[in-house]
Amino acid sequence: MMNVIWRLGPCTVNQVVEALREQRELAYTSVSTIVRILEQKGFVSSTREGRGHVYAALVQKHEYQAQTLERVVSNVFDGTPSLLVQRLLDSDTLRPEELAKIKALLEKRRK
Repeated sequence: MMNVIWRLGPCTVNQVVEALREQRELAYTSVSTIVRILEQKGFVSSTREGRGHVYAALVQKHEYQAQTLERVVSNVFDGTPSLLVQRLLDSDTLRPEELAKIKALLEKRRK
């Protein structure tokens, strides 16, 4: 949902539902709940407009990715980033061009 909010800019829940419809059908209430949780966590803000709210991102995408990745490593991979990388490397979804990018990033980091 954050990707949709970043892409649309300030938007309503209805606009998020419409944008997500391309990927999957989600009920208005489900999207509304998640957007409100994002607001409670400080990732989006809301302003009242008429009978609804307009939501806007409060954090940059790279900040959100970093915070989310920290939580995933901590909660799913026992605080061990190498386990996350191992799982990624073991997955069948990693395309050769993505693997090449990862190798280049590791080489750059090593220097």
